[in-house]
Amino acid sequence: MTPSPLKSAAWLTEHLNDPQLRVLDCRYALSDPLVGRIAYLSGHVPGAVYADLETDLSGPVQPGGAGGRHPLPDPEALAAWLGQAGIRNDSVVVCYDDPSTGQGFYASRAWWLLRWLGHRDVFVLDGGWPAYLAAGGPVSTDDPAPAPTTFTPDVQPGMVATAQDVAARPTGTLLIDARAPERYRGDMEPLDRKAGHIPGAVNRPFSAALHPDGTYRPGTQQVERLAAGDAPTITYCGSGVSATPNLLARELAGVPLGPGNRLYAGSWSDWVSDDARPVQTGETA
Repeated sequence: MTPSPLKSAAWLTEHLNDPQLRVLDCRYALSDPLVGRIAYLSGHVPGAVYADLETDLSGPVQPGGAGGRHPLPDPEALAAWLGQAGIRNDSVVVCYDDPSTGQGFYASRAWWLLRWLGHRDVFVLDGGWPAYLAAGGPVSTDDPAPAPTTFTPDVQPGMVATAQDVAARPTGTLLIDARAPERYRGDMEPLDRKAGHIPGAVNRPFSAALHPDGTYRPGTQQVERLAAGDAPTITYCGSGVSATPNLLARELAGVPLGPGNRLYAGSWSDWVSDDARPVQTGETA
């Protein structure tokens, strides 16, 4: 049975003093890149290191948009940053964000990236920052200075799909679009150069993976919601960030990250960087 990728707020408060524990504060807002860091400075889990989506959890945007708006970071560069954050290969890492903002997908991005580097003991804090506060967890405004260490990556290429993989996916592979329905249909597009979706994709918004309080729905509900059965899946969103709750949900449903549960890392913003790639609007039958 696949271990749960989640940790509860109660678990975190009980283990704050564990020597192997490392915590990443992943709060962010696409509309204002400073919001997360300001929130962190105002109060965070004691010892937590701030993980910035743009500078720490993404690579440089490429000319022409190939790779998407949040390209995967270079594995060695990400590993070096993890080492500077005090994370070793034997660390237990808990990532959190603030799902009450409607953007509870930054912690799962960090979770996915560490898993991509081969790190198994990484988890998402179920319910995020609000759940931690509700559990009575202590709050710190100190800026920690973790002792630098070494993190050695073991990249898992089977977790990633490229645009070529998506275009040539075998019959029976389910392509999941995690964006809001109006973006999937092409009714509107606030961020990328074209509206619509990849032909053949089905819409499973990431937000439905969560209860209203920001905790994840159980695996049985994820099975019903995703309606993927035993089919291998490739999941995408706008830029490879908000798709990650669906990847975590799929793991809750019993399908681990890997060839049967892949992320199209560049996602829609990468797909539409090439005008030769087809685009569909409306609903997919």
